Amino acid sequence: MEKLSHWIYFKLQDLGMSEVWAKYLNMLLLVIILVLFLFLIDYIIRKIIVNTFGRLTTNSKTKFDDFLVRNKTPRNIAHIVPILVAYETVPYIFRDFSGLENILFKVIEVFGIILFLWIIRSLLNTIKDFFKTLPNLKDKPIDSYIQVFMIFSWAIGILFAFSIITGMELWKFLTALGTASAVIILVFRDTILGFVASIQVSINDMVRIGDWITFEKYGADGDVIEINLSTVKVQNFDKTITTIPTYALISDSFRNWRGMTNAQGRRIKRALILKQESIHFLTNDEVESLKKIRLLTPYLSSKEEDINNYNSENKIDKSVLINGRNLTNIGVFRKYMDLYLNNHSGINKEMMIMARQLAPTSQGLPLEVYAFSNDKRWENYEYIMADVFDHLLAAIPYFKLEGFELPSSTNFKNK
Repeated sequence: MEKLSHWIYFKLQDLGMSEVWAKYLNMLLLVIILVLFLFLIDYIIRKIIVNTFGRLTTNSKTKFDDFLVRNKTPRNIAHIVPILVAYETVPYIFRDFSGLENILFKVIEVFGIILFLWIIRSLLNTIKDFFKTLPNLKDKPIDSYIQVFMIFSWAIGILFAFSIITGMELWKFLTALGTASAVIILVFRDTILGFVASIQVSINDMVRIGDWITFEKYGADGDVIEINLSTVKVQNFDKTITTIPTYALISDSFRNWRGMTNAQGRRIKRALILKQESIHFLTNDEVESLKKIRLLTPYLSSKEEDINNYNSENKIDKSVLINGRNLTNIGVFRKYMDLYLNNHSGINKEMMIMARQLAPTSQGLPLEVYAFSNDKRWENYEYIMADVFDHLLAAIPYFKLEGFELPSSTNFKNK
């Protein structure tokens, strides 16, 4: 290379060119030759490495090398050779221009740092993609940890780059940087909080990718699709995306539906509100009428016998219905609700089934269904719940009960 640089210089002088112009033109021609050579060697090395990796991925059973190719790791590695060639060649081309030679040395070193960061980034992305294919890790916030490593890598790379550009030793640069630590902490506040939150979320297993969460403060209600250093992305059921700060998962309250998803059923908890004025003791004729309802026949027969025996033994005066033991229409209806739920095909019989009475309200008396559907899928769950309450609402009049409903304008017109 040294002979080539002198040969062009001497040839130009032989052609009658001045020494100054010969130096500049010599440098320019050598730069052009070097650039073309670097492009050529980069193309050749890249083709060799990429093709080699391509053959390896075809014959390999693991997916790791596939992710290496997908994240362009071989292409980035191929750029190392041209940078080394340029670094070794610069002294010969710019031997007569020491100031420019120092600048180019710094440019090449900084570009080398950037290339090294590109390689680190592609390797980290490869590790991230590979970990997401592993069953034990695919629902963990891998993105957060990869971003932390990437931030540290870029921070170290930037420090080295500034040290090269300014000519200041690294330890002195770090000392000067320490005085600005408060500003740095303020600038990277969200990043630091997000990193700490990611660790706590992972250790405490608070949220996984794929979990259904409800976060009312941020209007999120859907599946977690991504957890990274600064944000958690939730795809709502209307297909919109809500972005939540990662640290909000440990500072605010949210609901994770994973427990329901992993359980054997999905809870149904809804009440019927009945008019209290429609509640009354049942007469013998009403009891006989209700015995025609198949689910109630065994219960009413047994209960009626017990009540009659009790009232006879205690010589209860039944001319007044309130005396002694009696059946009420709401009590029989509550029993009917319980029997109906226990016989419904969509209700999980292995989990709690209960029809319970709640405290009276200004609207009426609530009778609540507390049970679990055996199908947790949203559409089927809604169908089962609607099917249960369609029947119960239609059954209310058979017990001479009335459901509460605020009057509409038509009610007043009819009167």
